[in-house]
Amino acid sequence: MIPMKPALEKIIPAFGSSFAVKQYLDPTPELKKPFWHFHPELELVYVKGGSGKRHIGHHLSYFNDGELVFIGSNLPHMGFTDRHSVNESETIIQMRADFLGVNFFHIPEMEAIQQLFERAKSGLSFHGAAKHRIGARIENLPKLDNFERLLHLLSILQEMAYTKEYTLLNASGFVLEVEHQDNDRINVVYNFVEQNFTRTIMLEEVANEANMTVPAFCRYFKKMAGKTFTHFVNEMRVIHACKLLSEKAESITEVCFECGFNNFSHFNRSFKEITGKSPSAYRKTIRKVVV
Repeated sequence: MIPMKPALEKIIPAFGSSFAVKQYLDPTPELKKPFWHFHPELELVYVKGGSGKRHIGHHLSYFNDGELVFIGSNLPHMGFTDRHSVNESETIIQMRADFLGVNFFHIPEMEAIQQLFERAKSGLSFHGAAKHRIGARIENLPKLDNFERLLHLLSILQEMAYTKEYTLLNASGFVLEVEHQDNDRINVVYNFVEQNFTRTIMLEEVANEANMTVPAFCRYFKKMAGKTFTHFVNEMRVIHACKLLSEKAESITEVCFECGFNNFSHFNRSFKEITGKSPSAYRKTIRKVVV
């Protein structure tokens, strides 16, 4: 049985600061075990280099060449790096929506940032030149004293508010309306799939992990994840396939079976449905970007 992890993450800023700043220059045990969690704080994450999975709300996809995301208050998500990410560093900024006072972001000068906070409720992923430009500024924050760090954070938020180089991850929004025990249960399921998606997972097996009957589990999972369990597992497999197609020279057939698919036609169909491209077209696109 996979041990349950707390769904609510407690975040405490360092003494003398109104928001939390963390930077990891090497893989750490904390980052090697991503878990499904949420917190009242908004979270800004910059991953320099590397690749991995982004799982935010109902959204599940693969990132390459680093990542810059902005996650709204109480929006459930998994960690973005582990020992396989091969990233250079990860910098995380966590702040309450009112960390500068209840009314600060409601003054006219802060209108654009307030709108950014609203968009972040669905999760934002930044791309293009903005990702690297803003990411470099975020990576520099830990080097500054508390006052300069605050000024630079406001400037960074303003730049993020005005750039058009972002993607809304949960177009329909994501509202957390579940009890703590439900978050614990879905965390167990997500971790179980994360560890076992490369093999056949029977519904009876995962329902047992959640201590539910199969029909009850299927209803519960659809309500919690916004998709069927089968579709979720296929998404996990396709995202892993994206990683393999980007990083290894294996044939597409080998990638298919390594990701847990046991039928090549089903793999091709699922891959195109989820990514919008065939596996071969995806690999060609990635190679053009790398070159």
